Amino acid sequence: QLQASGGGLVQAGGSLRLSCAGSGFTFDDHWTIGWFRQVPGREREGISCIDTSDGRTYYKDSVKGRFTISSENAKNTVYLQMNRLKPEDSAVYYCAVGKFPLEVAFLGNHQPGLYNFWGQGTLVTVSS
Repeated sequence: QLQASGGGLVQAGGSLRLSCAGSGFTFDDHWTIGWFRQVPGREREGISCIDTSDGRTYYKDSVKGRFTISSENAKNTVYLQMNRLKPEDSAVYYCAVGKFPLEVAFLGNHQPGLYNFWGQGTLVTVSS
């Protein structure tokens, strides 16, 4: 089970930190935790993921340099630090867990179908 939290309303240029807390499994057991976002009428977009066993990360180009994903395995929690937020970052953000090599994401295949379990979404609204 996954629980996402930390969304809210922020002005453009501001920051938010999302949290994804897991239960029922151990984060450092070679799981990949991913963050996706979705706006109404559009497909769910994979923006970042992390291999919790070694900390390797992947970012979609649109968030690279602004967002940072990290894992605190002792707390079974993954974070997404979002800085320099833009109005186009507004979306419902979801975290998910799966077991696949991180290289799959780097090959351009970071898709929702890779993941087995999803948390509920948390809404991020960035005002201009």
